[in-house]
Amino acid sequence: MIDLRRIDHVCLGVADVDEAAARWAVEFGLHDRGRDGARALLSCDDEPYSLELVPGSPGHEHTGFELAHDCSLDDVRAHLRSLDIHWQELEGSIFLVDPDGRGVQVMPYRRQELWVVHARRSTTVRPGSPRKLGHVNCLSSHFEESIRFYTEVLGMTVSDRLGEAGIWFRINTDHHVMALIDMTPGHFHHLAFDTVDVGQMRDMLDHLARHGRWLGWGPARHGVGGNIASYVRIVEEECFVELYCDMEQLQADHEPRLWPDDRYSSNTWGPLPPRSYFRFDAAAIASEAESLETRGHTLPEATA
Repeated sequence: MIDLRRIDHVCLGVADVDEAAARWAVEFGLHDRGRDGARALLSCDDEPYSLELVPGSPGHEHTGFELAHDCSLDDVRAHLRSLDIHWQELEGSIFLVDPDGRGVQVMPYRRQELWVVHARRSTTVRPGSPRKLGHVNCLSSHFEESIRFYTEVLGMTVSDRLGEAGIWFRINTDHHVMALIDMTPGHFHHLAFDTVDVGQMRDMLDHLARHGRWLGWGPARHGVGGNIASYVRIVEEECFVELYCDMEQLQADHEPRLWPDDRYSSNTWGPLPPRSYFRFDAAAIASEAESLETRGHTLPEATA
């Protein structure tokens, strides 16, 4: 079995690496770690990077996960061979794809500083930056197959379910590192940055608004996961960024819960997300940008 330690990074394809790197750094307070060939690397804190930008079609390229210290790449190779899973080995990591065709990078364990974050010396970390990359969420058109992939192939543990519509996975004490929503067409939905508290989230949202960003949904208080979350639409890379705090921390003996698929499980504070939240087409973007749904204009059906 594969034993994962944490989420390492998300890789996005971008139309212009230099433009995108500057934009993500300025808008989200990320530190530009420079270039590695054609790719740009950005970090939240003093990690090597948590966001990788590569030239290509805008959107999700892969999500990287780091192995636990007692799980080697040899263990991964043996496990994947036993399941007859296709994989490639590149740059000291193993790459594979999930049932929806999204890339996954499995990376070897990297020893890090022993000190807690606030005790580390740093000359590069910016005040007000997110604390870490925390999780990703995807819309899945191969839902049951994807559940088996993330549990049986990658070794994640189910945290909770939302009726038959969604599932959350963990690999450490955070309630989730990965979530899937049963929805067609499949699409990478969001990457999530951990903020210290609601005050930092407020400051970041004020800053993002000055750069023309808006919320697709939030702030909301999730029942599942417990986190306070705000979802910022990123038109250029066809995804959202979630800013969150107060993620539920789970004990090792946690038993998965089956939450009812209702408003309270999704948002104890109030409304469900608008329908545009699950779409990435031009009509959905226009509906959000102009607040059309709240002004009585129904979002038209998506076209193929």
